[in-house]
Amino acid sequence: MAEKALKTSVFTFEGMDRKGGKVKGELSGTNTALVKAQLRKQGINPTKVRKKGMSLLGKGKKIKPMDIALFTRQMATMMQSGVPLLQSFDIIGEGFDNPNMRKLVEDIKQEVAAGNSLANSLRKKPMYFDDLYCNLVDAGEQSGALETLLDRVATYKEKTESLKAKIRKAMTYPIAVIVVAIVVSAILLIKVVPQFQSVFSSFGAELPAFTRMVISLSEMLQKWWLIVLIAMFAAAFALREFHRRSEKFRDSVDRSVLKLPIVGGILYKSAVARYARTLSTTFAAGVPLVEALDSVSGATGNVVFRNAVSKIKQDVSSGTQLNFSMRTTGIFPTMAVQMAAIGEESGSLDAMLDKVANYYEEEVDNAVDNLTTLMEPMIMAVLGILVGGLVIAMYLPIFQLGQVV
Repeated sequence: MAEKALKTSVFTFEGMDRKGGKVKGELSGTNTALVKAQLRKQGINPTKVRKKGMSLLGKGKKIKPMDIALFTRQMATMMQSGVPLLQSFDIIGEGFDNPNMRKLVEDIKQEVAAGNSLANSLRKKPMYFDDLYCNLVDAGEQSGALETLLDRVATYKEKTESLKAKIRKAMTYPIAVIVVAIVVSAILLIKVVPQFQSVFSSFGAELPAFTRMVISLSEMLQKWWLIVLIAMFAAAFALREFHRRSEKFRDSVDRSVLKLPIVGGILYKSAVARYARTLSTTFAAGVPLVEALDSVSGATGNVVFRNAVSKIKQDVSSGTQLNFSMRTTGIFPTMAVQMAAIGEESGSLDAMLDKVANYYEEEVDNAVDNLTTLMEPMIMAVLGILVGGLVIAMYLPIFQLGQVV
């Protein structure tokens, strides 16, 4: 019963201020009566107070990783400003438009109010807070420097999500080119080519081989377009499920994407950046290097680096220096290895790894911008070749007929 009494909700209100003007807004409270009392203290005579409902769209809105990053940054700011923890949850929860995010913040507040530590409260929400996040918060609570650790976690989440967004941007462009090219070609083959075909039937002459090939493809699509469409969706779904269920398939994909031109280089640099960022954050939080490498292994996002980090952990556990072990894997760039060596020699490994992360994050940013610039003329070229090829195939018989005449 005590926990229910602590639970707050968002209420919308309408009323009149001291000057007789109409006012409306939102206010948090445990029930309608207390919200009305709060309004009267502020000189507002409430005429309507109701609990804010969830819209049909908002109710199903997912909590995104960037929402968690924003929550972490706001928590760090509140703690550094000296705002009590429970009050911080109320302030932060009100700031989110997503009802699911407000509920998540409220659930965490209830756990903390019941006497649990913040880290243990977060561990009850593993879908949103991973082991690395919870361990860093736990380290902050144990050391009495929660605000400092929250600031580091917030920076880590912001940088990580920013890097993921850049990778998605890099991957979206090639996919967009393929999808647009397929859609445009399909429309031309199904709708435009048949119009020319009816004209060609009156010629009574043999059509060029290229034109016959395009007409045959058009006839096939007109007859089987639905089956082709279903087959494409089925293949995409099957690949997705296979990727989700088969570890060997995922590992093969991870190894293959690193070998792709342009995109492979971007993914490689992003993996190096994530490795350096995660290791820097955990090591700076006072986590022992061997334990920190456990968190780093899963954060790189690629099996090649995951296996390399596992080997590094074994080497470091047996007394090998981090930079030497990194060098023996043959995966990490020379610059990252040298910076790790300097960090170990000078006792500032976290600072050096942070510089490595910043450098490769900037490299990824530049590479994505260059890819975007490069892809724009490539889109035009690909579409020009496809559309131009179909147009030439359709007009080729007309050109030949003109030469005969």
